[in-house]
Amino acid sequence: MIDLAAVDALLAVERTGTVHAAARDLGYTPSAVSQQVKRLERDLGARLLDREGRGVVLTAAGRRVVEEGRLLREQVESLRARLHDAGARPTGTVRLGSFSTAVRGVVAPLVAAVRQDVPDLRLVVEEAEPWDAVAAVAAGTLDLALVHHWEGVGLALPPSLRAEELFRDEADVLVHRSSPLAGRSALTPADLVDETWVCTPDGTICYEWFCHMFAREPRVPRIDFRCLEFASQVEVVAQGLAVALVPRLGRGPLPADVVAVPVREPVPTRPVTVVWRATMTDAPAVRYLRERLRAAGR
Repeated sequence: MIDLAAVDALLAVERTGTVHAAARDLGYTPSAVSQQVKRLERDLGARLLDREGRGVVLTAAGRRVVEEGRLLREQVESLRARLHDAGARPTGTVRLGSFSTAVRGVVAPLVAAVRQDVPDLRLVVEEAEPWDAVAAVAAGTLDLALVHHWEGVGLALPPSLRAEELFRDEADVLVHRSSPLAGRSALTPADLVDETWVCTPDGTICYEWFCHMFAREPRVPRIDFRCLEFASQVEVVAQGLAVALVPRLGRGPLPADVVAVPVREPVPTRPVTVVWRATMTDAPAVRYLRERLRAAGR
């Protein structure tokens, strides 16, 4: 008999590249993951992993088991979801991924409400950049995730996932009250190209949109501060050191010296979407949380 937990261990090794990384992903010890893979090798009578330097690589048999095992896990997950009655009370643990501002603006209030309304349902929340969250849902390490993308900067979803847009969030340019820009009713990229900026680091989805916003300008503005946290960006603006583009979701009250000015041409808009695996569509807990997220979006 094939142990599905052992199949999960091999899938995690293939996904992460090492036994130690797979153990961290699954919440096991490296020894436990190694034992699960060895047990699977004994059950199948085939070697599944070979050592290569400090990591491991799949053998031909291992690649075949991963391909078939992924399909097997999807079938089992789908079967479990269908076996539950459509009106079944949601229970168990659901792993929810979210980007940072949605944690503050949507997820934290949602978790508090769910704990009161459905005490048998446990939500475990992990903050992640949208593309990392999508990959984690596809890999099965998250059950569903709140993600965003800026209009003009796409976010690709694998065919195994489903998605539903919940609402749209806009961002404003934050400027110091003493700036001539503070009195404007709206700003365009042309108004902002000569400003000094605080922005998220390279490689983040917000930085990609920042570059997209200035694509029609002769250059990208000077960036003197790279801050991942929007709260840090607000403080940089409050000190009169730079301007920032900060979403409204989860922003909170601004300091007295910081003014938010809308942006036009283009309007910085980001659709906020919930994604989940197609095989979990009928799972009561996932269906319930999608409904609650939809209501929160309204």
